[in-house]
Amino acid sequence: MSTAAAVPTAGAGTGVGAGAVVVVGNGPAAHRFVEALRRRGHRGPVTVLGAEPTPAYHRPLLLSVLDGTLSAGALALAPPPSGVSVRTSTAVTGVDRRRRLVRTADGADHPYDTLVLATGSRPRSPGFEGPDVRVARTLDGAAPPAEGPVVIAGGGLRGIATAAALRRAGHEVTLVHPDPRLAHRDLDATASAVVAAALERAGVVLETGRRVVGREEGKALLDDGRLSAASTLLVCAGEVPETGPARAAGLPVRRGVLVDERLRTADPYVRAIGDCAEPAGPYPDAADGPSLASAWEQAEALATLLTGGDAAHRPARRVLRPDIAGLDLTVVGPRGALLAEPEPGEESVTLSDPARGRYARLLLRGERIHAGIVVGLPRAGAAVGRLYAEDRPVQSDRLALLLGTAGGYAASGELPDTAVVCQCNGVTVGTLKLAWREGAREPADLAAATRATTGCGTCGPAVGRLCERLARTPAEAGAAEAEAGDAPDAGADPAHPTEGRASA
Repeated sequence: MSTAAAVPTAGAGTGVGAGAVVVVGNGPAAHRFVEALRRRGHRGPVTVLGAEPTPAYHRPLLLSVLDGTLSAGALALAPPPSGVSVRTSTAVTGVDRRRRLVRTADGADHPYDTLVLATGSRPRSPGFEGPDVRVARTLDGAAPPAEGPVVIAGGGLRGIATAAALRRAGHEVTLVHPDPRLAHRDLDATASAVVAAALERAGVVLETGRRVVGREEGKALLDDGRLSAASTLLVCAGEVPETGPARAAGLPVRRGVLVDERLRTADPYVRAIGDCAEPAGPYPDAADGPSLASAWEQAEALATLLTGGDAAHRPARRVLRPDIAGLDLTVVGPRGALLAEPEPGEESVTLSDPARGRYARLLLRGERIHAGIVVGLPRAGAAVGRLYAEDRPVQSDRLALLLGTAGGYAASGELPDTAVVCQCNGVTVGTLKLAWREGAREPADLAAATRATTGCGTCGPAVGRLCERLARTPAEAGAAEAEAGDAPDAGADPAHPTEGRASA
C-alpha cells in the first residue's frame, strides 16, 4: 500500500461529539490533549492509559531532576479535568480496530469512538546491561546519581547537555561518543570543536571516537579495552518513536505512525499525536525528533477537530536551544542539512571566531534560512531561531544579524525587554522584570507568575541568569515598569514593528 493510500482523505472521521475517547500514553502531549478536549466542550467519557506508575509529569525537565535542580515532585502536571479517568501502571496489550476496543494487561477492555495514540518515544538500546546502567527518560531513571564518577554514553545534543548539567552539579563526568565529533548529526566540525572546548573548560573529560561496550562493577568498558571509573553509567543514545501498539494494530508506520494533516492514521477512528506521530506528507523542514511545542500544537489541533472545529496541522519547524556549559547554542533546520556542500542557488554565510567561543553558519534559500548553527552568540541565536520558526526573510546585512547588532542592539548588551525568553508561553524579558519587581524573586516564583519555564523547559537557565542579574541591579527592574507604558507591543521587534517578535 502506498503512503498516500494509507492515509484517509479529508472529511473522514471528523468530530466525535460526546463519543468515548481513549488515549494510549500519559505524557505531556496526552495531558495537554485531554485538557484541551474538555476546555473545548467535549463531555463524553475520556480514558487515559499510562504504562508508568506515576501521574503525568513534565518529561522535558527530567534533566533538572537528574542534576538536583528540581525535585521529582516539581515536575508533576496539573490533575486531569473532571470526568477524565487516568489509569497508571496500565500496559496496552492490543487494539481491536474492528470492535473498537483497547485491551490492557489487567484483562480489561476499553471501548472507544476515537482512539488517540500518544505513546511518545523510547530510548535506543545501548546493547549492554549492568548495575547502575540508567537512561534518564523516566522519573525513576532521572534520580540524581550517587556520589562518584559518572560516565555518559552518547555525545549528541542530549548527552552534551546532560554532561554539562551534571558537571555544574559537582559530579566528575566523562562523556563517551562514538564519532570523533560531538553531536556529529547536528553540528559541523567547527561548531563541535567550540562546544567540546566549552565542555573541557567546565571539567568534562571527553572520550570521542570511542564506544561504551559493557559495564563492570564501578566501571564502564570502552571498545579499546580500557575501563573508565563509573559509579553511574547514563545512556544517551537517542530515541525512536514508540510505535508498538500501532504496528500491532496493523497501522502504517514509517519511522513513526503515519498521520495526515488532521492527525488521522489509515483508520479514521485512530489518531496519533506527539513523538510517536510522523506526517505522511513531504515536509522537508519539519522537526525530525521529539518536540514538545509540536506535540502541544498537535494536541490543541486534535481537540479542536474532535469538538467540531476545523484545524489542519502542519509540522513544526526544528529549532533546538540546549543549555551547554553556559554556552548559548541554537540549531535550526533539517538534521544534517549543514553537513553537506550547498546546493546550486543556496547561499552559505559563516562567522567564525572559535578562539572566543563564537561561531555561526547559515544556509539560505531565497532570503530565508534553510538551516543554521549559532554558538556563543546569544542575540544571533535568538534572532535566527525566530526567523526560521516563522519562515521570515533574512535582512540584507547578514553580518549584523550574526553579530547581534540588527535593529540597533549592541552585541555586548543584554537582551531587550521585547525579547521572548520562553517561546512556549510567549514570555518576554520585560514581563519577567515586572513579575520580579512585584515579588517573584526566584525562578519558581517567576514560573508561577508568568508560566516561563513551564513549557519545554529550555529557558530555565536564562530565567535563572535573569534573576541573578536583577538581584544585583534591582534598579533596572524598577525602571522596566516605568518604561513599559511607552515601549512597543511586548511581542514586537521595535526595529520591525510588523514583523513579529525577537526570541531568546
